[in-house]
Amino acid sequence: MIIDLHCHLTADEYEKDLDIVLNRAKEMIVVSSGLNLEDNKRVLALSKKYKNVRAGLGLYPIDGLKMDDEEIGKNLKLIEENKNKLLYIGEVGLDYSENEDRNKQKEAFSKVIELAEKIDKPLLIHSRRAEIDCYEMLESSKIKQIVFHCFTGKLNIARKIADKGWSFSIPASIVRDGRFQKIVLNTDVSQLFTETDSPFLSPFNGRNEPFFAAEGLKKIAEIKSLDADETENILYMNFQKMFLR
Repeated sequence: MIIDLHCHLTADEYEKDLDIVLNRAKEMIVVSSGLNLEDNKRVLALSKKYKNVRAGLGLYPIDGLKMDDEEIGKNLKLIEENKNKLLYIGEVGLDYSENEDRNKQKEAFSKVIELAEKIDKPLLIHSRRAEIDCYEMLESSKIKQIVFHCFTGKLNIARKIADKGWSFSIPASIVRDGRFQKIVLNTDVSQLFTETDSPFLSPFNGRNEPFFAAEGLKKIAEIKSLDADETENILYMNFQKMFLR
């Protein structure tokens, strides 16, 4: 079974044809990640409506900057109350792509890490231009089940992440992005997952969607010199070990 470990089904791009998009992915498991309180509620509703959709409930770092402590608390409370309905807490992490308030981001991320430790859930990490800080904050935690999504940091940091036994989810845009190809080449296949980050990062021109996770899987198989079916089975076993325990 092919897994899209991370996408955004609540995006406006799917407003008119989500049923069609998910029908194309009906033989897959699709995990939609929430970004904030209202988005997390919408993700939960989708996971209830569609049998092939699972929920990831998160706090996107840029969204967190727009919240006060009370709002962040409500978001984390929603995650805790629905711990049995989610596969992971995500997406969460840090984003230094602009001149954002790094201290506030770290404070919010610390609370997320504490919650993950409390409810024993994996984390799916957003680490744009903040890979070192994300690594260091997670290294000092008790969490073992960690996935870095769409990792574009330096290879030496990727190796440190892999050495900790953590994993990477690789977007379908790997077919045209050498950064993700290098991650796959230098990471054991037992630490890899497929994702799309759809509607973003399409392997083709235009809108991305969960069905295109198969394109990423084929590229991973090629890089690892494996049969596509064998790769699919390995990645599904990775999914079972981390999320269906």
